[in-house]
Amino acid sequence: MITIALADDEPLFTAGLAMVLDAQPDMRVIWQAAGGAEAIASSSHESPDVLLLDIRMPGVDGLEVTRRLVGSGSRSKIVILTTFQADEYVLTAIEAGAAGFLLKNTPPEKLLDAIRTVHRGDAVISPEPTARLFAAFRGTPPVARRPLDRSDRRAMAALTPREKEVIGLVARGLTNREICDRLWLSMPTVKTHIGNLMAKTDARDRVQLVLFALRTGHRGLPEVAYAGTPPEVAA
Repeated sequence: MITIALADDEPLFTAGLAMVLDAQPDMRVIWQAAGGAEAIASSSHESPDVLLLDIRMPGVDGLEVTRRLVGSGSRSKIVILTTFQADEYVLTAIEAGAAGFLLKNTPPEKLLDAIRTVHRGDAVISPEPTARLFAAFRGTPPVARRPLDRSDRRAMAALTPREKEVIGLVARGLTNREICDRLWLSMPTVKTHIGNLMAKTDARDRVQLVLFALRTGHRGLPEVAYAGTPPEVAA
């Protein structure tokens, strides 16, 4: 059973979402909070497997909740759920330790898949904000970009051409199966490549791989651009 908690200052939204989640045979909502401070207090008493957080809440916002819970060693997997697509929110959520970033208009079945994916230990991210981030990075003049640190340069130098292809597709939101189909590779081979990428880039999950791609995409990774509507969840 996946235990879930909700933190959002819109009670109608959380009430409706709780009904959908509680209707699943493998999910149970254990508490709801109307603000960040309440979410932190509730987590200290009963830590959920997955915590769905809104970004903008009164008092302590979702990003600060993420920082505090991750910093305290909480076992909860945090998914930021928001209507905002602003670039800085995506980067900040990932850097703070969130395991996922989804828009509130994500279809229910995709959200349920995302929760199960995060519970298994992987990560999820909506493709729309990711696409905006890559577009912003491509449009930033080289002189204005933050220089790569030594570890990123070392990791980039260690990537094989095939690994650069794979991380480019991961950053586009493709699932393992879709990467298999795109590159004509077997599932074990794709999983091996992704495992190697995580080891070389010191990434803990797919979201961290996306962050690495954002930092280094202008330094040799394949061009990342969406064609049509990409999948909502990378599993």
